Amino acid sequence: MVDRQARKRLAVVGAGLIGTRHIDIIARSNDAQLAAVVDPVAAAAATAKSHGVPWFADLRTMLADDIADGVVVASPNQLHVEHGLQCVEAGLPVLIEKPIDSDARRARRLVDHAGALGVPVLVGHHRRHNPIVKAAKERLDAGAIGTIVAASGMCWLYKPDDYFNVEWRTKQGAGPVFINLIHDVDLLRYFCGEVQSVQAVQSNRTRGHEVEDTAAIILQFCSGTLATISVSDTIVSPWSWELTAGENAAYPNTQEACYLLGGSHGAMEIPSGRIWSNPGKRSWWEPIGHDDYDVTSDDPLDAQISHFCRVIAGQEKPLVSGEEGLRTLLVIEAIKQSAQEAVPITVSSTPERSSEF
Repeated sequence: MVDRQARKRLAVVGAGLIGTRHIDIIARSNDAQLAAVVDPVAAAAATAKSHGVPWFADLRTMLADDIADGVVVASPNQLHVEHGLQCVEAGLPVLIEKPIDSDARRARRLVDHAGALGVPVLVGHHRRHNPIVKAAKERLDAGAIGTIVAASGMCWLYKPDDYFNVEWRTKQGAGPVFINLIHDVDLLRYFCGEVQSVQAVQSNRTRGHEVEDTAAIILQFCSGTLATISVSDTIVSPWSWELTAGENAAYPNTQEACYLLGGSHGAMEIPSGRIWSNPGKRSWWEPIGHDDYDVTSDDPLDAQISHFCRVIAGQEKPLVSGEEGLRTLLVIEAIKQSAQEAVPITVSSTPERSSEF
């Protein structure tokens, strides 16, 4: 029997697409229980009522009631740091949806402040919790393909027009680079190490929104590895993590690859984990074969919530800390700057703090 009293009380800020998923996951979790829903819109009040928990129009009011052990922040990107600061100042660990913010200077303020207070901050790069990713990381670290030389990532998908009825998704701080590609960049950092410089181009020709709908990027890693990534939210395609990983039943599973990693002794397809290599001498004239590995794809959001509860209990350190989320955001900012200025950009390691808040 699960000790219901031992479950951590989690409030969710923001009841949009991802916030609603968090709410449902917490409601069925053996490690957490839903404490409250925070969102000013009427639909959020209805969601809270359906789960039998309090609804709050603003975060400060909820924090004053002292009803939560931790907070999941799934509000619009531009509010992440503001809400995160309120939580850590109240002494509550916080899991912030990616990106940690739309501005690295603001994010640095949150990370430093939380560190000074000793309050954990986690960032929702949930793919790192997927068994597929864990297995791939273990094999890469064990030298399954030798030294990683190059990588290629595809994030092509089609978002229907009504997705953009939520206005903030068409404004600066949104767009597929911030909303989608940031996950791909985070995984490539996880596999290949820190990014030294980037070069990018972007276009909004298809949708005409304030933000891009398509971008192409070159990443140079400190290790010397080179990677190319293509992202678009206006292409009907089977090549994106959502449609290849099978981690979310809301998307069809194409069983294609969205990442290719090439090494000195072989190459790996992800998410399948298939590894290609020469059985004997390494040469393009020699026979080449592949090894297939059995991997399962569970919903990493479930694992992330359970991990968050263990962090709150002091049993684990964050898998994706605020600092990790900030480092991925710095790469995204460099990509955006490169695309705007049409020049290569060195990735910053120490953004100045913002004076905001």
